[in-house]
Amino acid sequence: MSEVLAVKAIRVMTYHVHRCRGGDGQTEPERIVEVIRQVAPDLVALQDVNSAEDRCQLTYLAAQLGMQSFGQSRIGGSAFLSFVPLKGVQEYRLAKGGSCQRADVDLAGQRFYLYILRLDTGFYQYRQQVRTLFGPDLLGRHSTQCPQLVIGDFADPLAAALLINWPGSLRRTPTPFWSATYPARFPLLGRDRGYLRGGLRILDCTVLHSSLAREASTHLPVTFTVQMADPRHYLPLDGLKNRRMEIAPG
Repeated sequence: MSEVLAVKAIRVMTYHVHRCRGGDGQTEPERIVEVIRQVAPDLVALQDVNSAEDRCQLTYLAAQLGMQSFGQSRIGGSAFLSFVPLKGVQEYRLAKGGSCQRADVDLAGQRFYLYILRLDTGFYQYRQQVRTLFGPDLLGRHSTQCPQLVIGDFADPLAAALLINWPGSLRRTPTPFWSATYPARFPLLGRDRGYLRGGLRILDCTVLHSSLAREASTHLPVTFTVQMADPRHYLPLDGLKNRRMEIAPG
């Protein structure tokens, strides 16, 4: 029987920041910075960052947190803030207004794929976006190569029932007893969550319910403590080409 190796764990946060506008209508990137500092993640998957009035929100957040940013300055985009090495960062536009950002995460010299999702509400839109997500450019292409973690804003909880029929044996990450994240002031819906495939372990999952988090955005952030089960079984990053970000058709 092969010995299972333990590797270091990292803390990954998903956070829909609503262009840094809170439930009180105030746009204050400083509050988003403080919310992230409360959790101290190694990697943050942001959704809906940068506004028409301030296209530099991502740059500001990265500078204040001392993290490297991976993303574009377009309005309402998704992006990564990270202390850990990321490669192969690409953005994909899903059908009907949805988006997905993918990165290769280097964890103890091994690789797993991390996806940020931002899906749209509505049954028809949701179905089209899920179909694109599992197409040949995204999960369908990378399904057998490395472990995968899919996190973000899954939008309409009713349409999310389609996840039961997703191909590829994606499984829901463990969640705390009260996992609702939206609306932040009085959370009732679990829009922000995660799914995984392959040899990843979720050691812990938490939703931040601090008073500041309830005001800083319309969503509460969710943090996952992630560990690879056995790094000997997965592809190393040495041969991975360093690709520039690109917009892929969806």
